[in-house]
Amino acid sequence: MRRADGDVAVDASVRPRPFPRHPIAGRVLGSACSAALLAVLLGCTADPPAATPTRTPTPAPSASATSPPTPSEPPAPEAVQPTGEVSVVAEGLDAPWSILVLPGGGTLVSQRDRGDIVEVLPDGALRVVTEVPGVAAAGEGGLMGLALLPGDADRPPYVYAYFTAANDNRIVRMPLDGARGSLSLGAPEEILTGIPKAGNHNGGRLAFGPDGLLYATTGDAGVRDAAQNPDSLSGKILRMDPEGEPAPGNPFGNFAWSIGHRNPQGLAWDASGGMWAAEFGQNTWDELNRIERGANYGWPIVEGAAGDPRFTDPVQQWATGEASPSGLAAIGDTLFLAALRGERLWTIAPATGAGDLASTAWFVGEFGRIRDVAAAPDGGLWFIGNNTDGRGSPRDGDDRLFAVGLAPTG
Repeated sequence: MRRADGDVAVDASVRPRPFPRHPIAGRVLGSACSAALLAVLLGCTADPPAATPTRTPTPAPSASATSPPTPSEPPAPEAVQPTGEVSVVAEGLDAPWSILVLPGGGTLVSQRDRGDIVEVLPDGALRVVTEVPGVAAAGEGGLMGLALLPGDADRPPYVYAYFTAANDNRIVRMPLDGARGSLSLGAPEEILTGIPKAGNHNGGRLAFGPDGLLYATTGDAGVRDAAQNPDSLSGKILRMDPEGEPAPGNPFGNFAWSIGHRNPQGLAWDASGGMWAAEFGQNTWDELNRIERGANYGWPIVEGAAGDPRFTDPVQQWATGEASPSGLAAIGDTLFLAALRGERLWTIAPATGAGDLASTAWFVGEFGRIRDVAAAPDGGLWFIGNNTDGRGSPRDGDDRLFAVGLAPTG
């Protein structure tokens, strides 16, 4: 039987622990963000720092003179892990899907079934910023991934959104305006349409990479063989410019950056620029993949690590009951992976590949299904529950946006 996302019901004998109520902690949204970052949100760019001239030391005129400081390498990123009590940033969300933390400290969350985007206010209240026109939510489809393209001197910042429409999945962008607490989004502009849709396996994650290009994950939409066809938009990680054109340098001369995916829903880049994706398997293995240009990840011919030289094996895999992975974030030298059916948060380190990967499960069963995870404005971690999506067991106040601090693992 085909496994839907998250998506085999949890054994009735396994009951999550009752949710411990925590005080609203909306203040976590605030003070760590600087005015310079707010300027980015409002479409302004700061001048780059001036280059430091190279100087040739001359003989010191006296013992008290000093030579110019020797440049040093930036410190290597540290592996980090959750620490301290988990607090609630906001509650009352309805099937939330994507957390978008803005440079100025504001936060947007997409609600899949309602088809709207809400702003999380500093006191934890929610305000609807916009209802995205054309969203046709059904099954696992609806309003999903969000991504931000910062503004510059020639254009405003844009919020990009991936959603299921009546006949396809599509990507649009909307100009962002206003200040934190009163953000607004303009009329959507189509960026890419015609991505196959289905009741499940719609993919849906958006992210801008270090190269300034937009990446989108797409599922196989129930047509398995499409994942192996480079000309299909299904079962891929797509790469495009901000206007929605295939990016220069794509390996197949079209939108596809990598192929052979079943239903990837997480994207992140580590400190060295390495790209990672989280992916739902079918009945056996869920995957964490290191994404390389033009690589084939095997679906539907293989699931999990097969040792087949035609395909790229995952670097980490879990039984489907332990994961059903969705959102992914890289902080320090650690990857954080949100698990739906697994009802936990996975940490995987070191993300830069300098050593064997080790994974650790956190908060197993404490908060139910976890859909997305993101770096918080204060340097900690945010993650979002997903118990109101039709497959979870909602608790009073669900769904919630949670916060937890981070500390080095050593």
